[in-house]
Amino acid sequence: MQLMQSALKRIKSALEGLYPETEIRSFSQLMIEKVTGFSRTEIIVNKNTQFSVEQQHEIESFIENLKNFIPIQYILGETEFYGLTFNVNESVLIPRPETEELVDWIRSENDRNASLNILDIGTGSGCIAISLKNVLPNSVVDAFDISDQALETARSNALRNELDVNFSKVDILNVPDFSKKWDIIVSNPPYVLESEKAEIQPNVLDNEPHLALFVPDNDPLLFYRSIAQFSLRQLKPEGKLYFEINRQYGKATIDLLAEYGFTDIELRKDISGNDRMVKAGPQAP
Repeated sequence: MQLMQSALKRIKSALEGLYPETEIRSFSQLMIEKVTGFSRTEIIVNKNTQFSVEQQHEIESFIENLKNFIPIQYILGETEFYGLTFNVNESVLIPRPETEELVDWIRSENDRNASLNILDIGTGSGCIAISLKNVLPNSVVDAFDISDQALETARSNALRNELDVNFSKVDILNVPDFSKKWDIIVSNPPYVLESEKAEIQPNVLDNEPHLALFVPDNDPLLFYRSIAQFSLRQLKPEGKLYFEINRQYGKATIDLLAEYGFTDIELRKDISGNDRMVKAGPQAP
């Protein structure tokens, strides 16, 4: 048997030099929470808890995966996003804090009791769609993705959080016509340039789905153009379009939306000060 305190020391010594100290502390917290079911406060109070052989083996397995730079979220199979817990695996991107800011922008501009039709394009884990359903519970939320595996994960997340979202397999680059109109269309589409691969951390590049990350260097706004064209047809007259964007392409995204006739275009920075989100209002009459 091993005490929790010993397990914490083991994690620290095994990962020293591979990750920053603050990250190792965070990993330790998450791993202990996973194997014990304790909250953060309970971990502090119960440092003399004895770990079973199975729990020790689980910790060692986590450590080995971290040594191979597999993201902690994939190792644990879950992550937190906007107050909910989501299943994640290598078929979906790990939800980011910047995307929480996008969800919060939409929440802040709409009454909780509003009955809206909302569409999330390129839903991945379903984090945007499910979080919006949670904070705007009277809304009907639809979500598209091209990946069967991503849609399977997203459906599991809707079930896990007991929230009703309609998921569909749709290729937004070759999208059919829909009779339905939406009040809000939101998307965090692929926006990392192929040439930016060298700047990406290996744990992201080697594990997260490239289908959801990258766009060709010669057409960085590929998905934004297609979604904007789709939104021209499918947004209600007073509808709004929200994007998460590549920080390099704030002005280019604004210019694209203006070219298509969108009005009230707003660019927002994320908490790190990078251009990250764009909103476009209804088309000019």
